[in-house]
Amino acid sequence: MRDLALCLILFFLAKRVSSVPTKEQFENCLSTISKNPRNLTNYTSDSRIITASSNSPSPDSSFLNLNFTSLKPILTLKPKFESEIKKAILCSKKLGVQVRTLSGGHDYEGLSYLSLTPFIIINLVNLRTITINLTEETAWIQSGATLGELYYKIAKTSKVHAFAAGTCPSVGVGGHFSGGGLGAMMRKHGLASDSVVDARLMDVNGRILNRRTMGEDVFWALRGGGAASFGVVLSWKVKLARVPEKVTCFISHSMGASMNKLVHRWQYIGAELDEDLFIRVIIDNTKGGGQRRVQTAFQALFLGGVDKLIPLMNQKFPELGLQAQDCKEMSWIESVMFFIWKSGQPLETLLNRDLRYEDLYIKAKSDFVQKPIPENVFEEVNKRFLEKETPLMILEPLGGKISEVSESESPYPHRRGNIYNIQYMVKWRVNTVEEMNKHVTWMRMLYDYMTPYVSSSPRGAYLNYRDLDLGNNTGSKTSFEDARVWGEKYYRGNFKKLGLVKGKIDPANFFRNEQSIPPLF
Repeated sequence: MRDLALCLILFFLAKRVSSVPTKEQFENCLSTISKNPRNLTNYTSDSRIITASSNSPSPDSSFLNLNFTSLKPILTLKPKFESEIKKAILCSKKLGVQVRTLSGGHDYEGLSYLSLTPFIIINLVNLRTITINLTEETAWIQSGATLGELYYKIAKTSKVHAFAAGTCPSVGVGGHFSGGGLGAMMRKHGLASDSVVDARLMDVNGRILNRRTMGEDVFWALRGGGAASFGVVLSWKVKLARVPEKVTCFISHSMGASMNKLVHRWQYIGAELDEDLFIRVIIDNTKGGGQRRVQTAFQALFLGGVDKLIPLMNQKFPELGLQAQDCKEMSWIESVMFFIWKSGQPLETLLNRDLRYEDLYIKAKSDFVQKPIPENVFEEVNKRFLEKETPLMILEPLGGKISEVSESESPYPHRRGNIYNIQYMVKWRVNTVEEMNKHVTWMRMLYDYMTPYVSSSPRGAYLNYRDLDLGNNTGSKTSFEDARVWGEKYYRGNFKKLGLVKGKIDPANFFRNEQSIPPLF
C-alpha cells in the first residue's frame, strides 16, 4: 500500500508540473511589481536569486514522502531588504505558488524548504541584524539570525545578560521562537516565546504589522503557534534575562545496572528542583572494544556557584554522587559552548550556521510525561537502543517558570502537570527508501511502545520537534476538523483559537504547509 501511495503522489505531481510557473515568469513578475509604486516601494534589485538545483534536500530532515517527491523550488530568494519579501509574496499570490520561509533550516520534516506543490523559498539568511538595548534589557532580532549569533552578540555586549532559548546554536530564531523554544534556562526564565514582547509581521497583503497594529490575538498566535501559518515574521523583540557572572555546569555519565535506577530517580526530582538548576538526561549508544553499549549522561546548568550546587545536589539527588571536582564554574556564554560539546573552542564557533548532523538523515518524535515511568520501561528502551547505531533520547525537566504560566497564555500548552518532555531521534546516512523505512519503522515501534507511559487524550507533542506521523493537511481545502487530528496534539485547547486567528489574518489560507493552521470562521 505504501508503494501504491507513492506512485499516486508521483502521478499527480507529474500532472501538476506541466503548469508550474517558470523561473523566467516569476522574475518577470518581480520586475513588473518593482516598477509599480502601488505594489512596492523602496525596492532594490540586490536580492540574491538562486535557481532550483539538482542537489538532494538538506539532510536535516526525513520528511518521509517529500524527501523523494518534493518539487524543486522555482527559485530561492535571499532578500537583503524587507521590501523584497513583499514583492515575493505578491508574485507568489499572482502566479499561484506557495511560499516557504527559511530561517535556519532545522525543521525536522523539511516544511521550510520542501513542498509537493509549486513553491519558492524565501531564505532570510541576509536579514539577521541584532540590536541590543541594555537600558531596556531588550533586543530586536531579525528572523534570519541564529541562536548562536544572538548568544554571541549578547555575550559581547554584557557579562550579566543572556537569553533563555535552545541549546543548538545553528537553529534559526524565526522557527524556534514561533514554536515555543525549550532551553537550558526555561525552568528559570520560561520558553523563548515567553520572553517575546513585540514582533514585526508581513501579512498576505505585504503589510508590515507590529504588536499594536496586528492585535493581541495575532501576537499571541506567533508566540508558539507556528508563525509560518500567519505570514512572515521579519523580526522579534525579546526581553533579556539577567544571569550571574559565574554559572556551574557538570556532566555525569552512567552505564550498567545503576543507569536505569538513576534515570528512574531523576524523574521524581527533575521538575521539583530549584528553578536555577536544570538537569537533563541524554540516552544514546557508545561503541568500545567492538561492542555496542547504551550510556546515559546527566548534563546540567546551575545559575550559581559550585558552593551552592553541591549542598543542593546532596539534599535532592545524592544518588548521583556529585562532587565539587565534577563541576566547572564558567560564564553563561561558556555554558552555551559546554552544552554543544565545544568547551574551550573560540566563541566564534557559535557563528557557524552549519553546526548540524553531518550527512545524516533523521526521524524525530516527541512526548510529554506526567508521572514517572517504571524502571523496567527504561530497561526495554536500552534493549531497543542496542539494535541501532545512532539512537537518541533526550529527557528535559519542566516545572519552575514553565508551570507558572497558564496553558492558554500562549499557544504552547504543555505546562503545569508535565514533569518532563522527551525527544526521540534516530539517524542514518544512506538516503534510500529502503534505508529510510527501516529506521522510521524502528522509531515508530519505539513510539508505540511508550504510549501507556506518556500524556494522553491527546498525546502531547512539541511543534519544534515536527512529526508528520501525527497527521497532515492535504491541501488548501483541509478542514479545521480534519486538522484537529494533529493540531490538538501540539496545541491542545489552544488549537481552536489559532484557527480563529488564521481566519482573520489569512482567510484564503495562502500561507500553508502540511501542518499549518487551517482557517476557522
